[in-house]
Amino acid sequence: MWRVLIIVAILLSPAEPAVAYIGPGVGAGLIATVLGVLTAIVLALFALFWYPIKRMLKPRQRNKN
Repeated sequence: MWRVLIIVAILLSPAEPAVAYIGPGVGAGLIATVLGVLTAIVLALFALFWYPIKRMLKPRQRNKN
């Protein structure tokens, strides 16, 4: 068990930090995606509850025949 931990520590120790740049477009795209998914969920729940309530509140038309 200790041998595995020592080997893993040795293999990970020389790792250098990644030098990467994520531009503002990626952040804006992520925010837009999250907001789009949340909006879709909220609208789906609204439709699921609103239309049955709307049907119940609508006055029933009597058959005139």
